[in-house]
Amino acid sequence: MFFKQLSSVDSVLSYFLGCGSMGLSVAVDVVAGDEEWFLEEAQKANVSISHVIDTHIHADHYSGGRKLAMLAGADYCLHSSNAAIVNFPFHALEDNDIINVGNVTIRVLHTPGHTLDSICLSVADNRRGKQPWFILTGDTLFVGSVGRPDLAGREIEMAGMLFDSLHNKLLNLPYETEIFPGHQAGSLCGAGISGKPSSTIGFELRHNPALSMASRTGFSNLIARDFPPRPPEMNQIVADNISAEAAPRKISVNY
Repeated sequence: MFFKQLSSVDSVLSYFLGCGSMGLSVAVDVVAGDEEWFLEEAQKANVSISHVIDTHIHADHYSGGRKLAMLAGADYCLHSSNAAIVNFPFHALEDNDIINVGNVTIRVLHTPGHTLDSICLSVADNRRGKQPWFILTGDTLFVGSVGRPDLAGREIEMAGMLFDSLHNKLLNLPYETEIFPGHQAGSLCGAGISGKPSSTIGFELRHNPALSMASRTGFSNLIARDFPPRPPEMNQIVADNISAEAAPRKISVNY
């Protein structure tokens, strides 16, 4: 298994991972303008890109996911709840879907809270074992923080969803499970995000202030009271990321 993290504009962390021996790879949360980097890395590793995944419809940066999928002949993937929102075809992901990438297994975890469509990706290297080695947590769980629940309004309701997603999907994983988030310090998608680009479930349980709240109400009240400014041009960015313009060709893939 190979794994690369790319630090991009607006403190976004993107990911490129896969199985070199089987020649397959996946790109996650690609920023517009970074498409060529992924294509070059795929060429260097002698792999094809089979899936390009956005962990949610981004409001802070323009996505390069659909463009990369078109260039690479890959499936562009979002959670299925976006079917009534976006204006282009995509491969719909459901909770607990499995994406097989050679010897790498990726399990989709639907984790609403930051947004209704948010997902995390649990990754196992089958040559090492079936237990998840790490989780790509998108904007659900950051190092030192959690995703802000207010961008779509209904912040108390969304904060409650985020609490449930964290406690039912992520925090019951083994303490040694590594987490790789969608942002680091400087992002407006959460308050108090660390500059460190990775952590573990156990360390976050001990030191992440939001995770010290054992009750849903206490958690919701804590994270719903102090938000950073909304991302500049948020409405325009979202409109572009759901627009049909320059939509990639539809490709059917069997898992």
